[in-house]
Amino acid sequence: MEKKIKGKSSWQRELRHFLDVSTKAALAAGEYLRRRIHRAGQIDYKGAINLVTDCDRYSQKIIISTLRRAFPDHGFLAEENLQILAGKEKYRWLIDPLDGTTNYAHGFPIFCVSIALEKDGEILVGVIYDPMREELFQAMKDHGARLNGRPIRVSTTSSLNHSLLATGFPYDLRESPVNNLVHFENFLFRAQAIRRCGAAALDLAYVACGRFDGFWELKLNSWDIAAGLLLVIEAGGLVTDFRGEKLDLEKREIVASNGLIHSSMIKILARGLKAEKQI
Repeated sequence: MEKKIKGKSSWQRELRHFLDVSTKAALAAGEYLRRRIHRAGQIDYKGAINLVTDCDRYSQKIIISTLRRAFPDHGFLAEENLQILAGKEKYRWLIDPLDGTTNYAHGFPIFCVSIALEKDGEILVGVIYDPMREELFQAMKDHGARLNGRPIRVSTTSSLNHSLLATGFPYDLRESPVNNLVHFENFLFRAQAIRRCGAAALDLAYVACGRFDGFWELKLNSWDIAAGLLLVIEAGGLVTDFRGEKLDLEKREIVASNGLIHSSMIKILARGLKAEKQI
């Protein structure tokens, strides 16, 4: 029994170390972004409306350098063209150095830094930092979720009709008929209201702390949602794909909610999926 207790304690200390270092990285990158918000530097386009700034790149450098000093054997997958394979430990950091780049480039102060640690497909820690509001969201697997050190929980809204939802639209919406417009219209007439903030990681953090009752989006990447999904789960919420099945980070669709409205959201999404097949 004593050995088991020591083993568990050791794992908790290791998780805490992962969280502390990723928090340090997120705070440093976030402070840099806050100072530079009206000086985003060169803006390049990865697609018709998908942009990247010098600040995205430098924020990523801050995060990677901080994490690599502490965990040289870990792997990395980050938004700005970075993939470093994991070493023998098979840990992988999923990093969005600036979620909400379009907002940031326009000086619209809704953006964040998102960092998560994955091992064997399981998210162990997640950190989301909003430097403009100085809000730090943190989660450790099986240890709950916090906002600026205080425990957070999802909302208790049980009716979709009374729910405030959030979503976003993919960058290829001009080219692809699978662009979330059908789902948006379906929810618009069945929820209390919908917000489109432009930063999926923050949307998920807001579900976790009860500001939003639910969130759905498609064509997101793993680094967009990894930290946020752990926050929602650890705050007592539910996260699945559009069919209500276990979420696959590579499947690029997500539904997150307080759990109470989840089945209603899945039913609405089913209508949209059926309509998409007929396009």
